Amino acid sequence: MALVLNNENGRLQHRRGYVSRDLAGIIVIIAVAAIGYFAFPDNLALLTRMITIALLVLSLDLVTGYCGVATLGHAALFGSGAYAAGVLSAHYGINDPLLMLLAGIAGGVAAGLLSGEIILRAHGLPQLVLSIALIHLFHEFANKASSWTGGSDGLSGIAPDPVLGFFEFDLYGRTAFFFGMTLLLVVFVLLRLLVRSPFGMLCRAIKQDPLRIRAMGGSPKGALIRMYAISGAVAGVGGALNAISTQVVGLDSLSFTQSAEALVMLVLGGTGSLFGALSGTIIFMLFEDYVSAANPFHWLTMVGALLIAVVLFAPKGLYGTAANFIDRRREQRS
Repeated sequence: MALVLNNENGRLQHRRGYVSRDLAGIIVIIAVAAIGYFAFPDNLALLTRMITIALLVLSLDLVTGYCGVATLGHAALFGSGAYAAGVLSAHYGINDPLLMLLAGIAGGVAAGLLSGEIILRAHGLPQLVLSIALIHLFHEFANKASSWTGGSDGLSGIAPDPVLGFFEFDLYGRTAFFFGMTLLLVVFVLLRLLVRSPFGMLCRAIKQDPLRIRAMGGSPKGALIRMYAISGAVAGVGGALNAISTQVVGLDSLSFTQSAEALVMLVLGGTGSLFGALSGTIIFMLFEDYVSAANPFHWLTMVGALLIAVVLFAPKGLYGTAANFIDRRREQRS
């Protein structure tokens, strides 16, 4: 009886620890957003762009960080969501931001299921090659379907209505910023619940040893396909937000460069961690914006030097390395 009570108390303390960490994380996200809002009142478009890319990096973390799937074509999910929301507005006149958001989610899920079915047929390097081929196919399809997507000129004519009928998208970008922050917080909370759920733990186990999971009667591919669909929904939210906030969708949203940069941001912050995905996005985009303005001719060299330093001296990413250091200090004190 005492053993059962001790186990139950341990579980409760474990859950409370998770809840306290989640609340602390949400408070930090809100604080960072508030600092950014007051520090860059004339550049809210950059902050909104950071939110859209953060959603893409979070979606990438689900399949790469938590499931171990190697991909360099994740922008296909992001771009599909952006085009789905944009087409709904530009061609069908449905300008409600929430309906455009749902269209983006649907587009991202569809692209996620298609990508997952193809990419998961291989492993390792062939898997990476398939993902690169997919992003180029998505890009070329969007370019050729110019009557729907605008081709290389981009999809214009997107005119979102006020959010809930009250909050108009102004030139200063305030509504887009707050709308994006709301979406980011909701998605972050849902993903925190997801990665700690039995399904999330199953995906982590598949990453560690898929053969054992299969021997136990599990279906690794089925679980990974479901995670790809969830990842597509998250990326679709980011793509739809991008279409709503900028009111244009270009081929760059389906570019290989976008996919590669998302992977770089994830590695910079730390894979297998939602906080790492967010911190990597913020650090990379702020650093890129600062050094490109300070030195327009050699900023890529500075970005490359930063990435080399992180990979060599903080292989778990900046957030992952800092978190491990703090945990070790706590263990030493206790």
